[in-house]
Amino acid sequence: MVKIRKPKKENKEVLPIENTEALNETLSRSEKFINENKNKIFSVIGVVAIILLSFSVFSYLKRTQNITAQEEMFQAVYYYEKDSLVQALNGDGNNYGFLEIIDEYGLSDAANLSKFYAGSSYLKLGNYENAIKYLKDFSSSDLLIQARAYSLIGDAYVEILDFENAISYFEKASNESPNEYFTPSYLLKLALVHEEVNNLESALESYKTVIEDYKDSPEYQLALKNKNRIEGLLL
Repeated sequence: MVKIRKPKKENKEVLPIENTEALNETLSRSEKFINENKNKIFSVIGVVAIILLSFSVFSYLKRTQNITAQEEMFQAVYYYEKDSLVQALNGDGNNYGFLEIIDEYGLSDAANLSKFYAGSSYLKLGNYENAIKYLKDFSSSDLLIQARAYSLIGDAYVEILDFENAISYFEKASNESPNEYFTPSYLLKLALVHEEVNNLESALESYKTVIEDYKDSPEYQLALKNKNRIEGLLL
């Protein structure tokens, strides 16, 4: 006789029945905590909301300003390239100059770049204090442009006979993303200022760097000539 086996019952996890009293007690404690600290909670929520809103407004304003400022900047750059530097700085009555762009669109990248152009314009006009001011306010993630700004600041300091600061900024220019196109000229400037203050050993080191690292540069021959001259003076 065949026995019929009863199917085995599956082992299922039995979930405990919730204790309603414990649940109510937990909810009561939570409600009590919220009531006692609602002012602090609402303050925190308010601060977070203000921060998020401020960031959104700032991002929107910056984006909007940058578009408008770049359009305004076109004519100022045109004047700069024509060496109409006063118009480049101050505008022509219909179009903004760099100074107005800096004042009106301070949040924009165009305003930051306008500081470079303004500083360079003032340098060409012989207004060295303003050149230093605007070029120091400029900053760029493009290391070649940043190095150029440092070099121009060095030029301005040379003009006002502040050789210590000139050396500092030519060193910054030389060390900022070294390359064969611009770095040799910064090193030559650095060497000449070292000579001006009779620091011949440091001048010699700058000339040697040009000779050893930038053999194909236009500055190579002058660096070689000046190196030989300095070595003769140091004998």
